[in-house]
Amino acid sequence: MDKTELLLKEITELNGVSGYEAEVRKMMARELTGKVDSIEYDKMGSIMGIKKGTAADPRVMVVGHMDEIGFMVKEISKEGYIKFLPLGGWWGHVALGQRMRIMTSKGPVLGVIGSTPPHLLPMEERKKVLDIKDMFIDVGCQEKFDIKKKLGIRLGDPIIPESEFTIMGNKKMYMSKAFDNRMACAVVLDVINKFQRVKHPNTILGAASVQEEVGLRGAQTVAYLGDPDVAIVVDTGIGQDTPPNGFSKDEKLGGGPAILVYDGSMIPNQPLRDLAIKSAEAAKIPYHLTSMERGGTDGGRVHISRIGVPSIVIGPPVRYIHSHNGIMNRTDYDNTVKLVSELIKRLDKRTVASLTED
Repeated sequence: MDKTELLLKEITELNGVSGYEAEVRKMMARELTGKVDSIEYDKMGSIMGIKKGTAADPRVMVVGHMDEIGFMVKEISKEGYIKFLPLGGWWGHVALGQRMRIMTSKGPVLGVIGSTPPHLLPMEERKKVLDIKDMFIDVGCQEKFDIKKKLGIRLGDPIIPESEFTIMGNKKMYMSKAFDNRMACAVVLDVINKFQRVKHPNTILGAASVQEEVGLRGAQTVAYLGDPDVAIVVDTGIGQDTPPNGFSKDEKLGGGPAILVYDGSMIPNQPLRDLAIKSAEAAKIPYHLTSMERGGTDGGRVHISRIGVPSIVIGPPVRYIHSHNGIMNRTDYDNTVKLVSELIKRLDKRTVASLTED
């Protein structure tokens, strides 16, 4: 594996569902140390590395969220089955039958998501998508085996999808959990690395937020902490190049990073959007424009922080987000790092001021 693959493997395999991002935060701190002038934290658990350039202003925030979707232990039945509540958006179809890892005081415990067997259901019930509330996790329950005492499971324990980073048969394709949005945390680190040897006319705030999947919470507090003049939010696009009719879509793996023209939480600053397009075209970086009518990104909170922050969302398309295994194309990741870096180079004081001038 090369450096990028090793970075993506380590960061995606960490345990870090919403509200339990400590492992990821420690890695971010380790990787930022020595490469930024200082590291700051908000009181929610978000982290921000401050990298000074040739000018103190403007302050350019590049942010991705550390948390992944997962679950939390909600109830333990007398038989030892685990009822759970979702942390982030889950679709019943993709949860059932999957291996899960419960992080307990005694260490990780493996289990599988189960439900009433289809053989025991009426035909009409088989056709329905099961609700999360109708599922449970089986950790090897057996009569007279007390999982609370033996395994240390208790209410509030986080539950993480069991999945490993994998380089697929097509070596440009990577499969893993948590590309949404550890991919973006890796982008933040790679951008900071790039500017170790490249000048920039601003101060870069390399940030990683908490609890995006449950309401963009960390974005609000880290934006207040950083007080940026402009923000580049890095998040996954939605890969749409799958059957039955997706092969003609622009949002395809290998098509370059997405520049969002709209998401459910933010309309981007239009001059900043146009500058991102101009930056991509000048550097011959493939890109595509896209929208996301439902759902949001950290930009939803960053862009309304304090008196407002001109913001944009950029990121590679990923297939099967909000599931145990997403698929991402390496060239899209590399081009996201390039596009974010090219945009930062152009964000000097005069340019940033022009983003909000009439």
